[in-house]
Amino acid sequence: MTSQYQTISEIGDRLKSNRLGAGLTPEEVAKETGISVASLYRYESGQPIRVDALGKLADFLDVSLASLFGVGSENISSAVTFFERLRQIEAEADQITVLFGPVPYLLTTDEYDDLLPQVLLESVPETAANREGLESSISQLVEILKSRKQAFKARRPNIIGLISASELEQFIQSGFAGNTNLKSSEAEVRKKAAAHEVENILSLIQDQPIGMQIGVVQDSMPSTSFQILRKGANAQVAISPFRLGSSANVRIGVATITAADETVKLHQSVTESLWKHSLKGEAAVDLLNSLLHIK
Repeated sequence: MTSQYQTISEIGDRLKSNRLGAGLTPEEVAKETGISVASLYRYESGQPIRVDALGKLADFLDVSLASLFGVGSENISSAVTFFERLRQIEAEADQITVLFGPVPYLLTTDEYDDLLPQVLLESVPETAANREGLESSISQLVEILKSRKQAFKARRPNIIGLISASELEQFIQSGFAGNTNLKSSEAEVRKKAAAHEVENILSLIQDQPIGMQIGVVQDSMPSTSFQILRKGANAQVAISPFRLGSSANVRIGVATITAADETVKLHQSVTESLWKHSLKGEAAVDLLNSLLHIK
């Protein structure tokens, strides 16, 4: 059970993630709320926060006090906010169970990061509303994602990755692209990039790094992506409409992070069933080789 002290200290993480999601600097928040920049930095670092200041910040950031306290569920409509919260929670997690397609981001290569900004930009139609500031938002998001990966590599928490065989097959065929309107030469580059990521997963299955388990699922997969993050006896579920890679979406939807017992247990049950029936080891390697048409 999370202590009351820990609950209060985590308000700072939620404040920071919501500020980032709103695309605001500490100076901009200070100017609009009358709270000093120094105070805001203290609050975001987990130091005690005055009740009146908390109310001002909640109103200005348009987030409920319940969400800032982590009471019930955190409902998040910004991809930047969601992935920043995920980064914060992963930084202390002992075990991460991942069901994010087509390839779990934490298990991708550095080359994936090089292409990701362009893929995310491509995924937004030219006619879409609110494109202003899109490149800046994507740049901020990618930096958060890179920070997640760096922290994961440094800490090496146990990770269980569940990957859909059908999503991998589609990824290989369509390539690592944000849309299907690429020139044929570029489309081939993107298909090679997708194959490279699948080859990396194949290598991880063969090498079996300590604390890493990967299962390839041939059965139907849930339509939403989620992670279960455990720290000791505590667990949270992060459910997301946001996707990286194929059919990328970092603009539309509402993500949820919750520690509700029933939600955690139900998602744990789903992952246990998928893991039990997934292909592992040599069986998974053989399947991925067949998808890659490697003889």
